[in-house]
Amino acid sequence: MELKRVVVTGLGALTPIGNTVDEYWEGLKNGKSGAAPITQFDASKFKTQFACELKGFDVKDHLDRKEARKLDQFSQYAMVSSSEAMADSGLMDSNPNLDKIGVIWGSGIGGLKTFQDECINFAEGDGTPRYNPFFIPKMIADIAAGHISIKYGLRGPNYVTVSACASSTNAMIDAFNYIRLGKADAIVTGGSEAAVNESGVGGFNALRALSTSNDAPETASRPFDKDRNGFVLGEGSGALIFEEYEHAVKRGAKIYAEVIGGGMSGDAYHMTAPHPEGIGARNTMIAALEDAEIDPSEVDYVNVHGTSTPLGDVAEVKAIEAVFGDHAYELNISSTKSMTGHLLGAAGAIEAIACVKAVQEDIIPPTINHVTNDENFDERLNFTFNKAQKRTVNVAMSNTFGFGGHNTTVVLKKFKG
Repeated sequence: MELKRVVVTGLGALTPIGNTVDEYWEGLKNGKSGAAPITQFDASKFKTQFACELKGFDVKDHLDRKEARKLDQFSQYAMVSSSEAMADSGLMDSNPNLDKIGVIWGSGIGGLKTFQDECINFAEGDGTPRYNPFFIPKMIADIAAGHISIKYGLRGPNYVTVSACASSTNAMIDAFNYIRLGKADAIVTGGSEAAVNESGVGGFNALRALSTSNDAPETASRPFDKDRNGFVLGEGSGALIFEEYEHAVKRGAKIYAEVIGGGMSGDAYHMTAPHPEGIGARNTMIAALEDAEIDPSEVDYVNVHGTSTPLGDVAEVKAIEAVFGDHAYELNISSTKSMTGHLLGAAGAIEAIACVKAVQEDIIPPTINHVTNDENFDERLNFTFNKAQKRTVNVAMSNTFGFGGHNTTVVLKKFKG
């Protein structure tokens, strides 16, 4: 069968460096760091005392107080970013067939704070089981997609993908496939995460995954720098409206970019560590390129997973060199996690938005906080260190990898009609 074309017609972002898409993109271009001491709880006894929290965000500015109380933070974030994306797209203004519009969302953890708080309340009580009646529906990861669909009456495919830090890219690939197979006209996709709490920070500290540079948090996320020592936890949400091309054209929608391919793979190696030779990362990029039916030489920019961990950064670069060969030295590579921190299941969504904007405006956002070269990396590679770069970006690729060996890649292309 002939596959349908899929385009991006709406964007929404709620990030540690900006609470709208425009603010987020300006933050990326200017190399803004979102890391700072944690404000949501007393982190003084934790090994890591900083994170990339949202700034100046008050859910009451977006949701009715009574309604907000029924939602965990990750669902609140989902509602805010998806609302921006839907308004941006104008999709609901065209009287669409709501049976053909769906929501495919991603979250790696879901309602962690809700789960934590309810367990603490029980443990500190007299043993009588007194739980919030919204405990379960606030906690379960799938509920974000449910709330978005209820708000807009969307009756198409509706679920949440859970694949750790690859979750929202998995969601976008699924949305892409449903639309190009003709099973939906449009899908609200993306992801949200809210793990900056005692359980999130404590759990990742126990894994020795987080940076502990408490004396200089704003420079702690330093992908590809010799002195990197772990990732910085972030929170927030990103939403994209994927739409069938003819459907978008018929209603006169503005089109940001075209989605042309997606790849997925498994490391089959280790619970938390990447394959040291980057085999899974290599395979997902190859699969995405084959799906997009393009040659590696056509890619201009790779927004890498680039978490700032000693092992992960090396494995991903090995994979890029294996996939692109000599063209690896013609690419721009950057890790926007150097600015936003790692949004876990929402990372793929906000990084796909960065790729959409890079394709649209021909600007590569930087990898900030680079000071010392790492001899593990070929000096010919362009990591876009410390400052954004102008170049024509016809094709951008976004990588996201997750605990369990989940690897995903999405490919976006400049829209040319």
